[in-house]
Amino acid sequence: MNVKRRSGNYVKFFIYLVIIVLINVVGISLFFRVDLTKNKIYSLSDASKKVVSTLSEPLTINVFFTRNLPAPHNNTEQYLHDLLEEYSAYGNQYFNYRFFDVSAEENDIDKETTKNQELAKNYGIYPLQIRIIKGDEVKFQRAYMGLVLIHGDIIERIPNITSTDRLEYKITTAIKKLNNKVSAFLNLKDKIQIKLIYSSSLNVVSKLMALQDLPELPSKLQAIVEKLNDKFYGKIEFEYHDPSKGKDMEAIAKKYEIMELKWPSLSDGKIQPGKGSIGLVMEHKEKVIKIPLIHVFRLPLVGTHYELVNMEEIEGIINDNLESLINIHEELGYLAGNGTLNIFGSSQYGSMMARQQGDISSFYSLASQGYTIKTIDLKDDIIPSSLNCLIIARPTENFTDYELFQIDQFLMKGKNLAIFLDSFNENRSPNQPNAFTPLNTGLEKLLEYYGITIKKSLVMDMNCYKQSLPQNFGGGERPIYFAPLIKNKFINNELGFMRNIKGLIAMKISPLSLNMDLLKENNITAHTLFSSSEDAWEMSGQINLNPMFIKPPSKDEGKQSFPLAYIAEGKFPSYFEGKGMPEKRPDESAPKEEEQTETSDRKSSSELTKIEGSDKILSRANNGKIFIVASSEMIKNSLLDEEGAGPNAIFIMNVLDYLNNKEEIAVMRSKEQRFNPLHEIGAVTRNFIKYFNIAGLPALVVLSGFFVWLHRKARKRRIQMIFQQ
Repeated sequence: MNVKRRSGNYVKFFIYLVIIVLINVVGISLFFRVDLTKNKIYSLSDASKKVVSTLSEPLTINVFFTRNLPAPHNNTEQYLHDLLEEYSAYGNQYFNYRFFDVSAEENDIDKETTKNQELAKNYGIYPLQIRIIKGDEVKFQRAYMGLVLIHGDIIERIPNITSTDRLEYKITTAIKKLNNKVSAFLNLKDKIQIKLIYSSSLNVVSKLMALQDLPELPSKLQAIVEKLNDKFYGKIEFEYHDPSKGKDMEAIAKKYEIMELKWPSLSDGKIQPGKGSIGLVMEHKEKVIKIPLIHVFRLPLVGTHYELVNMEEIEGIINDNLESLINIHEELGYLAGNGTLNIFGSSQYGSMMARQQGDISSFYSLASQGYTIKTIDLKDDIIPSSLNCLIIARPTENFTDYELFQIDQFLMKGKNLAIFLDSFNENRSPNQPNAFTPLNTGLEKLLEYYGITIKKSLVMDMNCYKQSLPQNFGGGERPIYFAPLIKNKFINNELGFMRNIKGLIAMKISPLSLNMDLLKENNITAHTLFSSSEDAWEMSGQINLNPMFIKPPSKDEGKQSFPLAYIAEGKFPSYFEGKGMPEKRPDESAPKEEEQTETSDRKSSSELTKIEGSDKILSRANNGKIFIVASSEMIKNSLLDEEGAGPNAIFIMNVLDYLNNKEEIAVMRSKEQRFNPLHEIGAVTRNFIKYFNIAGLPALVVLSGFFVWLHRKARKRRIQMIFQQ
């Protein structure tokens, strides 16, 4: 009997052991992880998964991290281990990583460790000095905490990994930088179509338009595209369509809304009435970029002037648009003229204080991490079609109609605008401190036509930044009413790129209003991004921002919540529809009348005006977006931290990513936002929680003990009664 029972136990133990082994074997290949954090900060974002799963060339990450460091650095090392393991789980065969042992015991460094330390130094990873506490002593230790990414011959370093903050964002953006054109083009399944749409009928008017090289355009463009095709592994395909040779070809020109020129009988009947189309289209899957090949200007006295794109520059233009078409090395437009903030420095400001107040170097540093900044002066430049977004930051000089026309037509192409517009121009001269004059540049009328109005006032808020006063000024705190603190309650978290923004700070900001009837008529959607608190009011008329002279209104009169930032998107109507093309630089370009003496020139100019272009003005946008906030302070160093970890910096960069169709990057960046303020509660609730913690919890412990004592006493009585019976 005992022998059978013992053998049965052995069989059960063997079966259990086999089951445990099989479970572990299955767990090696079939596993899952559950991230219980609210923002999924320990799970890879979709953007990171996409980056590592689409690698087409080997990528190696070498990590140099000293082992067995004290907290919190040991947690950083473990997080880095887990993060790279996640990358490896979702990456393809080209993703590899390795941890190098750079740790060394005191007075004992082996050859392998010495070799790894030398390798780290060759990659530009040097040890940092960290502080550790052992017992009752504070010591300092040199430790390696960095990594290097190697992709072909290109190297990207993250030399100082001292915390887990934004670590996934740093690694993913570094991989995206390294995953260059070669990888992207090799991974393309469908070829990029470059289509020249050119009517041969335009040859007869080319000389009249002073475009003698126009007939050679097809052959020149084909040669340029073939040259680029060799460079990009045969992923480009050139097509030439002549709308003059059939209705099918004409339908292609209408499909892409290419510029069409029409003319009546010219040169005393030598040129018959006709029409023709011209334009370059770059297409990949559903994304289309149109490149105008002829620019049309109206010059005073001279009349209409046609300018063919420079053939020496067309290769660079196509190359830039190729990058934009498949999201490589994307450019971010920045308006450099019209008195806007200088993105490369603030040397134009006189005093040191003015330089500090006008400096946007932190914004430039943060934006440069993901984009190439391309400055554009509308007086000399045309906004490139390769741009997805144009930033306009605090213009102070008037826009001409032609400059507004360029901005309007950029939006009409389905592009996006990020506008930081001040309502007032602040005079910083010593004789006139805090002098504010209303600022009107002409951009305001453009926005009003789209349905957005900036009020000529500044928002003051009781919920604002508090300035600590020194003891010689009495100490305490002084409210800075013109610096509202935007709490989570007044932030729109429904949008993906705004989801984890829990608080912001604004400064010298004006309220916005929308023409809802106009927006509804044009089917435009507007999202409020953030607003002031309900204890805010407007300061208008005579503006004085000296905190000692700002008095909140009595009671609640005039106090309300003001919308401070919007994103509007949809098919905006063109401000210039039905108005004709404005003249380019009317004050500078106009030649003198006495110079126009030759009869043949006047005749040529008059006949040139008879050639009409149907593509001069786009009357309706193709799903464009406008971000508007009435404060340039939002991108100045006073509100943006250089590391990009603060909520204001994350908000601004998320907006730019959203406007550049990279919302998944914005979601990844903001998911690690650690700023989580407590929910606002009233004074009564605060006092209740306070006194409950002080007296209520001890009282509950006493009552619990009393009830336990009563329970035991009753149980004792019941036992005594049982034995007495």
